[in-house]
Amino acid sequence: MRWSSQFAGYLKWSGEIANRAAKEKLAREIAGMVKDGDVIGAGSGSTSFLAIQAIGERIGRERLHCTAIPTSAEAELACIACGIPVTSLVAARPNWSFDGADEVDPGRNLIKGRGGAMFKEKLLIYASPKPYILVDQSKLVQKLGERFPIPVEVHQLGLTVAEAGLSRLGATEIVLRPAQGKDGPVVTENGNLILDVRFPEIGAATERDIKAIPGVVESGLFWGLPIETLVV
Repeated sequence: MRWSSQFAGYLKWSGEIANRAAKEKLAREIAGMVKDGDVIGAGSGSTSFLAIQAIGERIGRERLHCTAIPTSAEAELACIACGIPVTSLVAARPNWSFDGADEVDPGRNLIKGRGGAMFKEKLLIYASPKPYILVDQSKLVQKLGERFPIPVEVHQLGLTVAEAGLSRLGATEIVLRPAQGKDGPVVTENGNLILDVRFPEIGAATERDIKAIPGVVESGLFWGLPIETLVV
């Protein structure tokens, strides 16, 4: 397949992809689900990155027509590089979507947002009638919060208000996420900051309680959603 030469550089993942062979197998499975005319929500993360490539290869080989709604700038550039037209939730609704996760518990509740795109990711999962979450065994946990904190996207003006509200909810650790490759904190695509927050217990009300704090835009806690997990 001929990739878009203008964006070919965006087909390189920033680091080593763990369990690559298994993730490539899952990516091919996702690509095999594409039907002509589909609108697909395209998630972020390494497995989603491989799935975008596999979809691009298939539509180039079989002359399929599909459109992607990406969850991040990185996913959008990867789609364009692979020859997949992109649109937005303003213009279309997905037939189905795929994305990764940082943690998945036995109830299929998720922590997402290490890549900082949880706002668009949550919008897309809510909009999608068939959301698939692609993970390997390392992402499966018995209890959310075992390995990663909950990312909380916060408007810059509401940073201290949100921090105080999270403390009142019982947060044991609140860290402003620092950037890599630049000075200062991470700034999301929406112009907001990210607080990585740990709680002693995470339950059904935690997502709602976080969202109720003034200044909070979104959290990386995805609780009680009708997702299907595909595990390699």
